[in-house]
Amino acid sequence: MTTSPRALDTQGIVTHAPAKFRMRGKLQQLLAGASLLVIFAVFSFASPNFMTYGNVTSILFSTVVIGTLAVGTTLVMISGGIDLSIGTGMALSAVMAGVFITNMGLPIVVGIVLTIAFGGLIGIINGLSVTILGLPPFIATLAMMMAAEGLALIISGSAPIYIDAEGYSAISTGSIIPGSGFPNAVIVLLIAAIACAIVLNKTVFGRYTFAIGGNEEATALSGINVRRWKIGIYAFAGLFTGLAGILISARLGSAQPAIGMGYELQAIAAVAIGGTSLTGGKGTIVGSLIGALIISTLNNGLQILSIQQEWQQVVLAVVIVGAVYADMVRRRRA
Repeated sequence: MTTSPRALDTQGIVTHAPAKFRMRGKLQQLLAGASLLVIFAVFSFASPNFMTYGNVTSILFSTVVIGTLAVGTTLVMISGGIDLSIGTGMALSAVMAGVFITNMGLPIVVGIVLTIAFGGLIGIINGLSVTILGLPPFIATLAMMMAAEGLALIISGSAPIYIDAEGYSAISTGSIIPGSGFPNAVIVLLIAAIACAIVLNKTVFGRYTFAIGGNEEATALSGINVRRWKIGIYAFAGLFTGLAGILISARLGSAQPAIGMGYELQAIAAVAIGGTSLTGGKGTIVGSLIGALIISTLNNGLQILSIQQEWQQVVLAVVIVGAVYADMVRRRRA
């Protein structure tokens, strides 16, 4: 039986993590944050164009989609699962936003709510596949990834759906801070991340998420309906998939049915780099955001230095391997 940062007592009540686990979690965040600062320093030294307001704003803007997906999938990975469908699920959600707002002519607010709810529906189906059908999360979400990719192409007719409703693009590219050039999408991400962090750290839902990931068998034996809570975890994560669909379609001004492939790997990588354990039971929203920033900063800095796209992928792969290896070392020492 493994030891988890959040344990269950003999009465089935979720207890808080021992001080040493909390300290290790904070240390992981500090290490990830320090790594981000080092990357910033290296690129700033290598190019005077890197540390400018416009470029930093561009890095934050490019972090939005990966960060939104990473925030949602953090809960899934803390619970001991994984979700490979978030990329194509985002594309399908974007297509549904186009259907709701452009094809059906619904008001923007209604279309946004329905799109986010549709993302939650994708999560519910994933949760049912994992809990009711008993499929491994990798297989269940891989199947959903393929299904979402196909449905996005079918529903859109393999063509973009342009969303030219007034004010829609401003959700992502607009700025509520006059003259700042600071995109609204970054603010949306921050609000979503804060809300998710509160749910994860201050509610029963969050405590059970940690408990299931730390020791699912013990959690079930304590009388907690693990199936129901796991479905809820996947559904909650799916809401962020729907939100990512809104943000990326607002940024592009259209729903591109084939845009989602690859985003799931970057989001999962961001969560792993941020310190979330791949075996579950440990992770933070702040760490995942830092991981997303590291990926965006690396991509941006390498582009400024005119490094070929192929080498950018190699560098990112090395960073991912290093982060996962560091997590394995920490778990062995723990």
